[in-house]
Amino acid sequence: MKLTRRTLLASGIAALSLPRVAFAQAETIKVGVLHSLSGTMAISETTLKDTMLMLIEAQNAKGGLLGKQLEAVVVDPASDWPLFAEKARELLTVSNVDVMFGCWTSVSRKSVLPVIEELNGLLFYPVQYEGEESSKNVFYTGAAPNQQAIPAVDYYLEELGVTKFALLGTDYVYPRTTNNILEAYLISKGIPKEDIFVNYTPFGHSDWSKIVGDVVALGADGKKVGVISTINGDANIGFYKELAAAGVTADTLPVVAFSVGEEELSGLDTTNLAGHLAAWNYFMSADTPENAAFIAAWKAFIKDDARVTNDPMEAHYIGFNMWVNAVTAAGTTEVDAVSAAMIGQEFPNLTGGIAKMLPNHHLTKPVLIGEIRADGQFDIISQTDPVPGDAWTDYLPESAVLEADWAELKCGMYNTETSTCVQLKSNY
Repeated sequence: MKLTRRTLLASGIAALSLPRVAFAQAETIKVGVLHSLSGTMAISETTLKDTMLMLIEAQNAKGGLLGKQLEAVVVDPASDWPLFAEKARELLTVSNVDVMFGCWTSVSRKSVLPVIEELNGLLFYPVQYEGEESSKNVFYTGAAPNQQAIPAVDYYLEELGVTKFALLGTDYVYPRTTNNILEAYLISKGIPKEDIFVNYTPFGHSDWSKIVGDVVALGADGKKVGVISTINGDANIGFYKELAAAGVTADTLPVVAFSVGEEELSGLDTTNLAGHLAAWNYFMSADTPENAAFIAAWKAFIKDDARVTNDPMEAHYIGFNMWVNAVTAAGTTEVDAVSAAMIGQEFPNLTGGIAKMLPNHHLTKPVLIGEIRADGQFDIISQTDPVPGDAWTDYLPESAVLEADWAELKCGMYNTETSTCVQLKSNY
């Protein structure tokens, strides 16, 4: 079997190395890869570019799609949010891609949204986000708040006895909206508003001493404090270093992160972070045959045994394979036909069980809580059955009345009280 895999990989590499003119003669199916390869988000997004190249190579080794080879068209939006829109337009109008896989931050996704809706492009978005959105042109393969943020808070309340909360985030739409949802949820659970501390910092923020000091001071009254972190990008390096310098331990002041996984920890000294938490839908340490095969394929492709896998990589793996199956079922890469075929698609996830694409363009996903180990991996200490992703939260009044359904209602913002479809653009 190893020989067969090597043979297939070799043939895929050969296909990808053909001159561009050969691709044109073969009428390739073009796959846009829209991830930051420079700037503050490169720490997270470069790996997702590599993941897409691996998946495309493997598909080409199987014979491609609809009798054609896939061609990756890689661009670098450079962690510059308006540039994401420009690069998306370039991919659709100049490169004529059939689909795009990309973005990390919600501000980059929202920058791209008007472009792909105008040009009827198709985007697979692989990262946990704040919800409050469902576009006919986007499939959201990362977690919605009810598949990550809410279960993490429940774990704090029910398992760790946390009664005061510090919500620390990078200053953009994902942390702000997620924390609005979490604050409403915490208040509904009986946590007083004055026991919820909220703070935002810019991208790339590096001086964490005062903020960490303020968080530590929250526990001066003896109540147990927990940190919910929606800090993104390389700012996490300074944050975790300051925690260690301040002598903060997971026993006294646990941190649960929504944007820190194996890739981010690989650049840190994690010996002082053991016991802190992350909430995702996948961890590299998941013990399943599917995950073992994925890790082996990744290390063979990247040619570096030290490289890790993470949650957004799994989201691209699931999204890409669902797209391949939807294109096969539709017999075309035409966006509307593929989008219709995507709903109901099922594909095994890497932690066991099956992911299913719902009419709201969100997946069913298990929720995992992981505890950081000294080696930068996670011990999985909690795992749920697959949870259907909610496009609109039940904890904000204006959202609780909304429903997304692209199969029957053909609407991403259907108001169940007025029985009308609201235009998503009003939510940008």
